[in-house]
Amino acid sequence: MTDTMKIDRLLRRPQFLAAAKGVSQARGAVVIQMLDRADGDDAIRVGFTATRKVGGSVVRNRAKRRLREAARLILPEYGQSGCDYVLIARMGTAERDWERLLDDVKSALTRLTKMRADPSVLKDGRSGATPNDQPRLSGQDR
Repeated sequence: MTDTMKIDRLLRRPQFLAAAKGVSQARGAVVIQMLDRADGDDAIRVGFTATRKVGGSVVRNRAKRRLREAARLILPEYGQSGCDYVLIARMGTAERDWERLLDDVKSALTRLTKMRADPSVLKDGRSGATPNDQPRLSGQDR
């Protein structure tokens, strides 16, 4: 992707809830939810969240700052236009080695891109899914 790709923020609760109805991937210290908006807008929209399970407010804010920077570096190259992403901090996001955190985000985005291109891709990367093999749904659709 190019550096000129427009990246917007998800700011309102309904936007986060809509993204939670898409597919998700968990890698190391991050969970990424993706929703293909299919609205004709090529902008990537991204939101960040951390629950109280991650830690106190200082730890949660540090985790979200790290996720924002990782998204700024990685989304222009690995993000898909017309999609919403929510990056969810997990325990250890604030302390994880920076290179490993970037690798977690990159691998989750790569897997989500494969799932978007070929819905029959299984979680372990193999293809040829049977009708009962569906990508993992997140949020209320579980």
